[in-house]
Amino acid sequence: MQRIHVRNQPKYHFIKNTSYALKGLKDLLLTETSFRIELVAVCVLIPLLWFFSLELWYKLLMFSSLTGILIAEAINSAIERVTDLVTLEHHEMAGRAKDMGSTVVFLSIGVCVVIWCFGLWQWAQH
Repeated sequence: MQRIHVRNQPKYHFIKNTSYALKGLKDLLLTETSFRIELVAVCVLIPLLWFFSLELWYKLLMFSSLTGILIAEAINSAIERVTDLVTLEHHEMAGRAKDMGSTVVFLSIGVCVVIWCFGLWQWAQH
């Protein structure tokens, strides 16, 4: 018995997939205020890492925590878009999905704050 593969997905092609990712990033920048605000904060904080006399692994952890916020915001925006595609009417499950997406962003910011507080504390100890 032959298995039918049903997926609406084109064959992988690096250049095309990269263009899709850049298209999504452009859309985030043009339409998502939260993403733009977080991106500005990330762009301000990343250069500060050069001024801290911390071990490289800690700087990488701090950098990763910042980029995690942007990743979480992109995921949240995707959840919101798909939910709005399904229904624009108020629906409890749609609201819960959007709330959970916001929770992902909230948690990523919390993790980032904790990591940066420990990093700054380590730096202040030197």
